[in-house]
Amino acid sequence: MRSSCTSILIGKAATADGSVMIGRNEDSRSSWPKTVVVHPATHRDETPVFKSKDTGVEISLPKDSLKYTATPEWTDKYGVFEEDGINSAGVAMSATESAYANARVQGFDPFVEYGILEECMVTVVLPYVHTAREGVRRLGSLIEQYGTGEANGILFADSDEGWYMEVVSGHHWLAQRIPDDGYAVVANQLSIQDVDFDSEDFIVDATLRDFALNAHLWRPGTPFSVRRIFGTDDPSDRIYNTPRVWDGHQFLSGSLASSETPTDSDLPFIMHANRPLQLEDATGLLARHYQDTPYDPQGRFAKTNPEDSRRFRPISVTATQESHVLQLRSDLPKEIGNIQWLAMGVPSQSQYVPFFAGLTDVPANYQVGAIPASLDSAYWQYKLTSVLIDAHAQMFAPLLENTQEEVHAKHVKLVVDTNAQAAELSDPDALAKLATDSTFEAAKIADAAFEKLRMTMLDKSTGLGKLTFRMDPNL
Repeated sequence: MRSSCTSILIGKAATADGSVMIGRNEDSRSSWPKTVVVHPATHRDETPVFKSKDTGVEISLPKDSLKYTATPEWTDKYGVFEEDGINSAGVAMSATESAYANARVQGFDPFVEYGILEECMVTVVLPYVHTAREGVRRLGSLIEQYGTGEANGILFADSDEGWYMEVVSGHHWLAQRIPDDGYAVVANQLSIQDVDFDSEDFIVDATLRDFALNAHLWRPGTPFSVRRIFGTDDPSDRIYNTPRVWDGHQFLSGSLASSETPTDSDLPFIMHANRPLQLEDATGLLARHYQDTPYDPQGRFAKTNPEDSRRFRPISVTATQESHVLQLRSDLPKEIGNIQWLAMGVPSQSQYVPFFAGLTDVPANYQVGAIPASLDSAYWQYKLTSVLIDAHAQMFAPLLENTQEEVHAKHVKLVVDTNAQAAELSDPDALAKLATDSTFEAAKIADAAFEKLRMTMLDKSTGLGKLTFRMDPNL
């Protein structure tokens, strides 16, 4: 079964505040905890070597690494899966958006069993790059050298530009710059369309065009469409993938996307919104489950029209381990201007909490999480919220929405206040302390509100069980 993520990338001229934003839902298992870490900058006298617990590949690393944040899994038994973060140079990375290459492509350049995979991409790239373009080129060179075992999409950004990179075969890759005034929604497909090999808006591996030509995947004089040449287009795409892109376009572009349908096989990769986009548009997209359409599994049509309500895979699902929007703002020091907005568990039932990139520590409940479940973990706290909501979704939806809105309003104020304090500071240590203190305060606000929400739902749920029997209200 196809599973995995949904991604959003937004250029700086498309946002209301001029920030670049990239985001993704990390979808894998409905019960698989995530944590948050801050890796300090390091210097080693000898060349360090990373060895993957997943594939065994060994990669020599630079001696100097930058500080960076990440969201690893609760166990490294299968690899680190750090997934997303922001480094001290102001580069953001999210990896990966799983994709699929067609059989003909795989026949000419098979995937490599012991190559570099999603499991380690953030770990071996993010601490060593100073721009988004540099991130694309570093990962590309590693794929060429070691090969990869899967097709993937990788998101890079700095405060100036966002890039979407696609790995299309065992050793080939390319990337497209997101136009400043545009956005892209990606859902488990190779999505880049026509490539302009002469444009600085594309970075392409040196042998990609010759590979496609020699394998008769492409004929000169025709568009070099990555989606058509390397990707898939089958019935499962139109159930699992394209409907999510359609939902994103309807949400962000409205009437500009009115001619699209959920099962279109040729939805545009680059889109333009019908309004200046806010952070809430990015987080709102990642929390989508076809609200206000017949396809919403939790909507008002779900009982009367169950077939449509389960027809397409939503963006927000129970298998989401964590969701993130990495927001890069150029008008503030990087420690405060760059924010990793994190929602543990199911994004539509969770809360995006601002983690300022300059922080040196993370709240205790984001540092832990394991199986079996334990409620000292932020992951499990938000998962418990989801379980309580799902039992009576229609009844508890207003309570959840009110809590999310109240918390987010407090978070917005906290960010505004933190911005103002940062404007008075120049010392890196003072900025780091401010970033840490503000992050802890943001987590505290959300923790308290969601604990109150859970207790309210628990209280209201006690009389809703199948064994409830009412005749005499006193019995």
